[in-house]
Amino acid sequence: MSERKSSRLVLIGVVLIALIGALAFYLSPSNDTNASQALDKAKASNKLQSLAELDDKAPSRRQLDVQTWTTADGAKVLFVEARELPMFDLRLTFAAGSSQDGDTPGLALLTNAMLNEGVAGKDVSAIAQGFESLGADFGNGALRDMALASLRSLSAVDKREPALKLFADVVGKPTFPADSFARIKNQLLAGFEYQKQNPGKLAGLELMKRLYGDHPYAHSSDGTAQSIPAITLAQVQAFHTRAYAAGNAVIALVGDLSRAEAEAIASQVSAALPKGPALAKTVQPVEPKASIGHIEFPSKQTNLMLAQLGIDRDDPDYAAVSLGNQILGGGGFGTRLMTEVREKRGLTYGVYSGFSPMQARGPFMINLQTRAEMSEGTLKLVQEVFADYLKNGPTQKELDDAKRELAGSFPLSTASNEDIVGQLGAMGFYDLPLSYLEDFMRQSQELTVEQVKAALNKHLSTDKMVIVTAGPTVPQKPLPAPTENPAEQPLGVPEH
Repeated sequence: MSERKSSRLVLIGVVLIALIGALAFYLSPSNDTNASQALDKAKASNKLQSLAELDDKAPSRRQLDVQTWTTADGAKVLFVEARELPMFDLRLTFAAGSSQDGDTPGLALLTNAMLNEGVAGKDVSAIAQGFESLGADFGNGALRDMALASLRSLSAVDKREPALKLFADVVGKPTFPADSFARIKNQLLAGFEYQKQNPGKLAGLELMKRLYGDHPYAHSSDGTAQSIPAITLAQVQAFHTRAYAAGNAVIALVGDLSRAEAEAIASQVSAALPKGPALAKTVQPVEPKASIGHIEFPSKQTNLMLAQLGIDRDDPDYAAVSLGNQILGGGGFGTRLMTEVREKRGLTYGVYSGFSPMQARGPFMINLQTRAEMSEGTLKLVQEVFADYLKNGPTQKELDDAKRELAGSFPLSTASNEDIVGQLGAMGFYDLPLSYLEDFMRQSQELTVEQVKAALNKHLSTDKMVIVTAGPTVPQKPLPAPTENPAEQPLGVPEH
């Protein structure tokens, strides 16, 4: 299916461009119910001690010489020459995510999933064998804003040319075999049945409906159990012709290539795509009214999700709200929410906040799980922490620590060619300047406490929250008193 390599695609295509954000929510509004091991590992890594060794100096990072042009067929290209390894990474990003589904939820995902199911003379197995025999790797995925297709290949001509030929056929000339279409539909329908057993997923779906109403972001990228069976091959073929057009594509290239070779590759891939212009950008959503909804679900714990409209990718306050969110709940241990909810009271394994900026205003969300009998008190506590943070802003120490953490992690955004191609794809898709990465880092390091506080209050408010909970209705218990020793307060932690 289209999500078979989506975790890596998302990580390099979206998360790293943001560095700080809620990309998991961008893909799927579900909770991670097994967060404790990852969080405990993060805590044990003693991150702040290692950052202290930086001595207030940011580590060096690769300086990118980004070259850009437009192909004869209208595709935007961003290219970085990197000769360290004898290989290259190619990423195609189309404005072909679920926001383009129209009245047919799931159409974008089905189309993307069908790309590598068949081309002239090759079925899905032959396509997979073709890439494998060349040492090449194909990936694809469909999100809310975008659809992706990627190729990693050796740069030697005898490997590069057949890999590119196969890739161009897969993305530009898929045959959409009927048997594969039926199989993928059945897989999606089975997934909808599984969702019924996932309270976090159910809460997330309801949250997006309440938050976005009739906006294209309201429905899941997966579609629905009602919409998927009705989608026809003719609709998929028409969507591919319209949304996978060259004028709707961004081509990102990184690796062991000259400018001339990169131009030839971009032209070859662009020419293989359907001819057509870029699709219209997603419209901005209407601000929803604050609301609280509950989904009854038999379990020992309750999922809590709080959200409101955040920002779009072009917002000039992006650096400020990102850094501010890192302090509130985006940075794991040591954040305001984690300290008050988990470390002092033991009410959850993990509580997180994050912005998901997209073409239109993406969601800002806080999510966690807690014992059902303490869910009302925990929700109130989270709201109090959020309100206090907006009122008073971060402390100078919190801001300084967040800046140093960002400086320490930022070089990872260009640590590999795969990282860079994801950065380029997002920069091209969201029309960000070529200096975006440097601008983001500079802006973040120059921020003051008052600037962060002002930006957060400009975009967030305590009276705009849309809240959805999923769990059982049970008598409530008072919260445990806060303690500075979390080991003495384990009773609130949810069981798994």
